[in-house]
Amino acid sequence: MAKLDETLTMLKDLTDARGIAGNEREVREVMKKYIEPLADEISYDGLGSIIAKKVGKEDGPKIMVAGHLDEVGFMITQIDDKGFLRFQTVGGWWGQVMLAQRVTIVTRKGDVTGIIGSKPPHVLSAEARKKPVEIKDMFIDIGATSREEAAEWGVRPGDMVVPYFEFTVMNNEKMLLAKAWDNRIGCAIAIDVLKGLQGVDHPNVVYGVGAVQEEVGLRGAKTATYKIEPDLGFAVDVGIAGDTPGITEKEAMSKMGKGPQIVVYDASMVAHKGLRDFVTEVADELNIPYQFESIPGGGTDAGSIHLTHNGVPALAITVATRYIHSHAAMLHRDDFENAVKLITEVIKRLDRETVDKIIYE
Repeated sequence: MAKLDETLTMLKDLTDARGIAGNEREVREVMKKYIEPLADEISYDGLGSIIAKKVGKEDGPKIMVAGHLDEVGFMITQIDDKGFLRFQTVGGWWGQVMLAQRVTIVTRKGDVTGIIGSKPPHVLSAEARKKPVEIKDMFIDIGATSREEAAEWGVRPGDMVVPYFEFTVMNNEKMLLAKAWDNRIGCAIAIDVLKGLQGVDHPNVVYGVGAVQEEVGLRGAKTATYKIEPDLGFAVDVGIAGDTPGITEKEAMSKMGKGPQIVVYDASMVAHKGLRDFVTEVADELNIPYQFESIPGGGTDAGSIHLTHNGVPALAITVATRYIHSHAAMLHRDDFENAVKLITEVIKRLDRETVDKIIYE
């Protein structure tokens, strides 16, 4: 594996941390470690979202940059008498990417390794073999022989289950493979935007946020936005990479390495036109690459941000990522760095007059 520099070490720490919706503590502590030295103040909303405030100009407009802490995973719902675990998906999963995958059950007594199992093909009829196994028919095998043994190891209903996968730099060192890019990359962007504003005059107050419970309904972004009451909001997340075999340009146009995605439309929000135009003008001025994206079947935290209080102009800026909502996903380091650069440069220009113009003209 390639030697990890400071940025890669942060990305590894963030993605290796375990945290499904409602269980984000471990990830929050990692984000806090990296963002606290860059902030003037750390606070939390009542659900556990972390909010790092950096003051440029005390009475300037409030700008929110939000990633979400949670990853897709599972929750134990019951243990049968033979020690097999039944589970509930937390976040959106497609059954075909789950079977035979290794998982970690995080219990009060420590980690327990498991594997997602089902009937072997040898005992299935020819007809049954042609059909994908339904999630409801899957289970987790931890090698226990009874319900009592599983309980002795600390396993109980409500425990978090996360994919097992270690951060990996590919042979092409720009390509990074890890679990939970959705959405630790957004958390990393929020951290590095605050880093980029160190010692820099910016005419506003910036809030770097790690929101909870995005994968189950954009929940933490809503509560964090109520707490902050921002003038403008950016959601930073993963987007679809349309550069693998079988995906047509009609389905997804973006390619890894070609710049951050400006999301013009998704199921949770129509992008604010004034903010979208301002961001792309800054990118054009500075020759920062970007791509337009629309995601008819998904949403981001911008969907909650823009509906809070009496409305907050918002935009989702995303990083094209392959294989999201599975055990491991891949993204391009240049897209991450260009997203940070673009948002940092936009924030430097967001004084009160500019923000009012974006909102009201």
